[in-house]
Amino acid sequence: MLLGVNIDHIAVLREARKVNDPDPLQAVYLAQRAGADQITIHLREDRRHINEDDVRRIVENSPLPVNLECSVDPDIVEIVAELKPHRATFVPEKREEVTTEGGLDMHEPNFANLDKAVHYLKAREIETSLFIDPTIEAVRAAKTIGAEWVELHTGSYANIFAMLYSNLSRTRHSIKTLELERSKLKKLLQKALDELRNATEEADEFGLKVAAGHGLNYQNVKAIVAIEGIEELNIGQSIIARSVFDGFEKAVANMKKLIS
Repeated sequence: MLLGVNIDHIAVLREARKVNDPDPLQAVYLAQRAGADQITIHLREDRRHINEDDVRRIVENSPLPVNLECSVDPDIVEIVAELKPHRATFVPEKREEVTTEGGLDMHEPNFANLDKAVHYLKAREIETSLFIDPTIEAVRAAKTIGAEWVELHTGSYANIFAMLYSNLSRTRHSIKTLELERSKLKKLLQKALDELRNATEEADEFGLKVAAGHGLNYQNVKAIVAIEGIEELNIGQSIIARSVFDGFEKAVANMKKLIS
């Protein structure tokens, strides 16, 4: 299974002090040495971490394919078309969100905007992917649009897993809607896995390549790896968090070992 390492949180640390250190580009070479297969970055409309200069430098210098996450905002799409990463993954954005909260809205008018953006980038030989919720309907809509990849949002699975198997429920970050009996959480976890499995099977039938990501870490990734048909995982925050204690290269290598 391929590992895309999302290095946004390195830029988050840089922006916390508004200095030039740490430089996300340095992580690219360490990720390659540790066995990563891809570099993933997100150029947000508000430029809260990665900016155009980062994208340009990384695309021009990365020995690994670059997966650039972005919105369908026309100005952003033009930047992507100019910089030409290996792949563009369209994701939803809200200025007020801490991180991406769910998959793309696959209904009108967003459907038309996605269709236009996908075909615009494909005409410029940029591979396209859609970050979607793990539903049959979303997979079918992605096929209609013509994207080559779908990336299944694993956030729901990750949240349930954390409430069931970690101390999250005992902290200030507890997810109120998931403060349930363990028996109920176990059923919800199985349901989330079934949805991911069914969406993967549907995508495979349509000839779509399947990636997955969001909230995956060293504890919860095993069940996702077991889903036949998922070719790639994009993982960021947990790797960067582990690197604080273990070092970035070792953190990437350990994740690669887990998913292989």
